[in-house]
Amino acid sequence: MNVAEEHRMMKEKEMEQHLTILAVLHIAWSAMGLLSAVIIFTIVTGGGMLSGDIEVMTITTTVGSSIAFLLTIINLPGLLGGIALLKRRNWGRILTLIVGFLYMLYVPFGTALGIYTVWVLLSEKTKVLFEDGR
Repeated sequence: MNVAEEHRMMKEKEMEQHLTILAVLHIAWSAMGLLSAVIIFTIVTGGGMLSGDIEVMTITTTVGSSIAFLLTIINLPGLLGGIALLKRRNWGRILTLIVGFLYMLYVPFGTALGIYTVWVLLSEKTKVLFEDGR
């Protein structure tokens, strides 16, 4: 094995580590979003239930359910993409890249995660890891 081949393998291994870290970050970020959906639903709906007023219960249940549903829809793609990245699925790479661009709107942490996502997933060294086309 020559020096150039060794260097290439080392860079490939390094990008594999970045890919794993990125997948875990997306899973964790999305899990926090899903957890917040459950917490918001519980607090908003529970507040209405404590009031004992039917009209308030109806409104808070509708609002709590709507917010929880929206947060679930927003965070589910990141969770699925992160899991797919761990399994080195090409569709997960594409999904996570799209989610990464959207995360850039969440200043400052989402922006950092979005930039890291784009850097890792658009790297030529990372594309090699997805060559089998699954």
